[in-house]
Amino acid sequence: MSAIYRTEAAGLRLQERYRRDLTQVPVPAEHLRVPTREGETFVLACGAEQAPPLVLLHGSGANSTTWFADLPGWSRHFRVYSVDLIGEPGLSAPSRPDLSTEASTLWLDEVLDALGVDSAALVGLSLGGWTALDYTIRRPERVTRLALLCPGGVGPQRRWRLLGAGLLMLFGRGGKRMSTRLMTGLNRPEDQSVLDAVVQNFGQFRPRTETLPVFSDDALRGLELPIQVSVGERDRMFDSARTARRFVECVPHAQVRVLRGVGHAVMGQTEPVLEFLRG
Repeated sequence: MSAIYRTEAAGLRLQERYRRDLTQVPVPAEHLRVPTREGETFVLACGAEQAPPLVLLHGSGANSTTWFADLPGWSRHFRVYSVDLIGEPGLSAPSRPDLSTEASTLWLDEVLDALGVDSAALVGLSLGGWTALDYTIRRPERVTRLALLCPGGVGPQRRWRLLGAGLLMLFGRGGKRMSTRLMTGLNRPEDQSVLDAVVQNFGQFRPRTETLPVFSDDALRGLELPIQVSVGERDRMFDSARTARRFVECVPHAQVRVLRGVGHAVMGQTEPVLEFLRG
């Protein structure tokens, strides 16, 4: 565990806080633990068991609390499985598969198999968006609809801005807060509790630092299922304009949404995503 946290004690503190957060899930939910080749994977499940399956994949430095605001709306229509990505500060194994291989796909295959899900709609955010898109490209028969929020792997990653934000992290708690606000776009007064949680997570957690593999035009052109892509106009982590343009050019049937004045943290999209998922 210490490999992904700054110290063993930091990892235990974050996991304990997450367990407390899980007592505040806004809908009745089950805590599932499924075995995979990468280690045990934690899944938060809610909604009627006979409803169509919907799988949620959060971003880097996060866990299933990402989706708490969305669960009441989405679970009325779907059997929702919120998966804690491996190697992130949730309750899944700390392993980190090589993103340049099909290792993430094989892991998600085993998660879905353990849940008894043959195919499902996917919603992915940032790193989870990259994971969902990679899986859809490799396993198109297992994905019915795909909703992506500020996904990685399409528009270039802004490495120089990450470096600038990293320098701010050297200036104590104020610098860390400013850096996190800069990179996420969490600037509104109502975003401050989320900003506090992100600052705390990244103060004790070691995020992945490699550049996410970029999907080729041919891979994107092969996508035939319904797709919705939502990006923040002011995303400082990925080139959102390029992300939107590549989807428009390569996947002309995709619904592409550029959210004005929004940064990397694309929030408050419960209803637009639900409308898309329901077709």
